[in-house]
Amino acid sequence: MLDALAHAFSVDMPLSALIALGGLASLSLVALTLAWVQRQRLRRLHQKLENTRSELGLARTQDPLTGLPTRVEADLALGEAVAESDRRQTPLCVLCLGVDGFRGVNGAYGHEVGDALLRQLAQRLSSAAEPHFIARLPGDEFQVIAPLGLDEARRFAQQLLEVGRRELSSKEHRARLSLSVGLACYPDPSSHRLLATHATLAMRSVKLGGGNAYAAYETWMGIDQREQFALRNDLRDALERGQFELLYQPKVDAQTLQVSAAEALLRWNHPQRGMVSPATFIPVAERHGLIQAIGDWVIEEACRQAAQWRDQGLRMRVAVNLSGLQVRQDDLVDRLTATLHRHNLRPARFTCEITESVAMEDTAVTQRTFDRLRQAGLHVSIDDFGTGHSSLAWLRRLPAAELKIDRAFVADVAESEQARTIAGAIVRMAHSLGLRVVAEGVETSAQCEALVALGCDELQGYLFARPMPAHALALWASDEGTAERRAFRDSLFEATGTAPLDDVPAR
Repeated sequence: MLDALAHAFSVDMPLSALIALGGLASLSLVALTLAWVQRQRLRRLHQKLENTRSELGLARTQDPLTGLPTRVEADLALGEAVAESDRRQTPLCVLCLGVDGFRGVNGAYGHEVGDALLRQLAQRLSSAAEPHFIARLPGDEFQVIAPLGLDEARRFAQQLLEVGRRELSSKEHRARLSLSVGLACYPDPSSHRLLATHATLAMRSVKLGGGNAYAAYETWMGIDQREQFALRNDLRDALERGQFELLYQPKVDAQTLQVSAAEALLRWNHPQRGMVSPATFIPVAERHGLIQAIGDWVIEEACRQAAQWRDQGLRMRVAVNLSGLQVRQDDLVDRLTATLHRHNLRPARFTCEITESVAMEDTAVTQRTFDRLRQAGLHVSIDDFGTGHSSLAWLRRLPAAELKIDRAFVADVAESEQARTIAGAIVRMAHSLGLRVVAEGVETSAQCEALVALGCDELQGYLFARPMPAHALALWASDEGTAERRAFRDSLFEATGTAPLDDVPAR
């Protein structure tokens, strides 16, 4: 009878049926049975709650799709890593990885295929990241925590980029993706509380610049949206209102210390903000599609000035800096050569400075641009050399004419044997490939002497001259300059008569 009553209660039998059944037993027996069944229900409910809590806890700490730790675990791991970094006085870096254009994959193939590809990518990244901690963040982002300094982190980021470019497959679908990687290092410039935030900001800045690259966090990336919107609007007006100008910093021959060339440096003279650093406004220009117009203005103005100097008798190779987005533009070389021809300038008199990180991009458009630069006869310089991880094979296939040693090595070259060893290795490697070497950021006589001894071909820096307006450089090169003016090579300043200096036939 007790079993029959217990079963009736456990299956929630209707009340009328229970009353009919209850007539077969005493009222006290029914009450006893009801209490026992209630306890059983509560026990089952408690077990279900415990199971749910366990499942929720696992979901909070382990991503069900990839099996990687989640943000909850990443936050705990980062706290432990910072404490260890403080205790051992060792560097620490957080890398934020975002998959470029992953929404397009889901839209084209559906979420089932997208999930399979993301799971496959996560497995590859996890293997490449070992022994470092890696977690999956919400959406298509990952986070890596590694005890690395900035230079090591950059090399590591490049390895992760290469992993991200490998073809993925799911059933009959294949896809090639790319990553945007942001780096933030501790203790400088990021505090431990902002490491993850700064890495994310750096990653998003890479995405906005086209993706398939990495970047270390810089303070401009933290500019809030309203400030960036204001800068963007002001940038749109800057060209029309003539607020941009070019200053020119001379380069000197390392043997004679005579001026041999000049680099054009862009400056923005804002009516309210004053002089705005290119480090602040160039990323905003790239992000909002303004870099082409600004880059075209720089090229036009530098060519115009070079032609004016030529007419004054000043023979000078002029260098301009090209951004990553400019190099990725298919018509860049066409626009460059058209501007040179319009000003009757020989291409070899014009230097395009491209940073090492941009130059080593293995994209079809970038490589095509380099090939066309070589065919057009333009002088190509690899800027900031030594900050990436170039190989001899990579350098051999680039149409570069010179390398510029990054100022980080120049700063310590007089005091640090390690810096001299690195700089000397770069010089010997470049010369073996027939490339000239320029050292930038030279500020002391000791640095100058060390670099000359190492075999550098040209030097640039405040020791010789700060950036100056074009007219000041022309005065500096002429007899109207001061007695302390830097000597120019004879071939750089002499009468040219009526014939064009570069003898380019007019069309």
